[in-house]
Amino acid sequence: MSPSALRSPLSTRRPFVALLLLLVPLLAIGTAVGDAGAAAGPRLSEATTSEAAATPDRARYDVSLRSDGDGGRWTGRQRVSFRNASDRPLREVYLRLWGNGEDKCGTPAAPSPVTVSHVRGGVPGRLTVDCTALRIALPKPLAHGDRTSVAFGVSITVPGRDARFGREGAFRFLGNALPVLAVRDAKGRHLDPYVAVGESFYTLTSDFRVRLDHPSALRVPATGRTRTLPGGPGRTVTLSVADRVRDFAWAAGPFRTATRTTPGGVRVKAYWAPGTPAEGVRLNRRDAAAAIDRFGREFGRYPYGEIDLVMTSGFGGGMEYPGLVLLGTTEEGSAVVHELAHQWWYGIVGNDEYASPWLDESFAQYANARFYGWETRDCWSDVYWPGDSTALTDSMAHWSQHPGEYHLVYTAGPCALADLERTLGPGTMARLLKRYARDHWYGVSTTADFTRAAQSMTDEDLGPFWKAHHIG
Repeated sequence: MSPSALRSPLSTRRPFVALLLLLVPLLAIGTAVGDAGAAAGPRLSEATTSEAAATPDRARYDVSLRSDGDGGRWTGRQRVSFRNASDRPLREVYLRLWGNGEDKCGTPAAPSPVTVSHVRGGVPGRLTVDCTALRIALPKPLAHGDRTSVAFGVSITVPGRDARFGREGAFRFLGNALPVLAVRDAKGRHLDPYVAVGESFYTLTSDFRVRLDHPSALRVPATGRTRTLPGGPGRTVTLSVADRVRDFAWAAGPFRTATRTTPGGVRVKAYWAPGTPAEGVRLNRRDAAAAIDRFGREFGRYPYGEIDLVMTSGFGGGMEYPGLVLLGTTEEGSAVVHELAHQWWYGIVGNDEYASPWLDESFAQYANARFYGWETRDCWSDVYWPGDSTALTDSMAHWSQHPGEYHLVYTAGPCALADLERTLGPGTMARLLKRYARDHWYGVSTTADFTRAAQSMTDEDLGPFWKAHHIG
């Protein structure tokens, strides 16, 4: 995720911190949250078969939805099958209905945007965590290594706001709209609250097979490799196949489109609303093609084959999803490179975005700074650190209560990584990131995993470095 201040065309070469400090007033607007309720390439990281293994894993989502006339409401069925990776029997699963995060449980006149009904394969409980969590009790305990599935009806109504799950004019954005499985790991069941100032999302990689039936006048970019088929009269079916991704997002509207294939073989599909500045669209397409190949060389080849750029003039900043990014676009382009870096840092190398937002935002912004060649040697000089009680590695529980400080993951975080590059040397840092990505490819990483990986690259004790950079 990135506010609009991260927008930086390649030719600008703006000073690193001076530009990023523009984030402060934007991020200070964050919403306080309530209490939580009860192919050849890098190798794959599979969950270990232990009591602490993250579960349920190896999920597959089969989804069939039909939209109304303008893409503002989608209804249909969803089925998710999954495996119990833990040694403990799995007696229940939780669905996260993140689309309800901002509206919570709604009102009788305006109910929650995402509803689930007619559950099969388990017994649903009541919605909790502000209507973003639904417990489903399984009919019998699921043993280690066994699979089962639950199915349900789903209704999605796009809210009337310009947001990652929202609308802008004739265009609909469906980020975090599909219900997804909550994770249980060594720290227990993750039922964190929704935060608007950042992300709360923590999922394991899954396979999606999604069928979207919509009016033919609408273009529907979506996660995964897509193709279209004729539907009923005046309608089209967009089919998507997405393997080993952490979420599924789509958009709908009368977009203009263009496609190019990078020298590295990645298909970059551009979708933009009429009225989006043509120069910004051009810059986004150019920088996206360059970044997706460059990051593939630096971190490991992009595995999904296709990336969709969804561009409008009014969207605030940018938002990342596997294989699809939402971009507010001006004549100067957008935060496209930052959002594409997230394809690795959160998408491929996963993390708990509520517990450790720096692991995706700071890493994505460090990659962004390297791509644009920003000067980072003096990047701490303008960073104000609020006090010893704040750490770069704080969770969203802290940042949501101190939204004016959240810019630190975009400013201090990449500064710390740039300092680590100078400490280790550029070549060693490059090897570290590629090895770290390889070792956690399609897996989940933690701050401890990263600090161990960095320490393994040098004989120098990095303990004082982590302390000085508020990494704990």
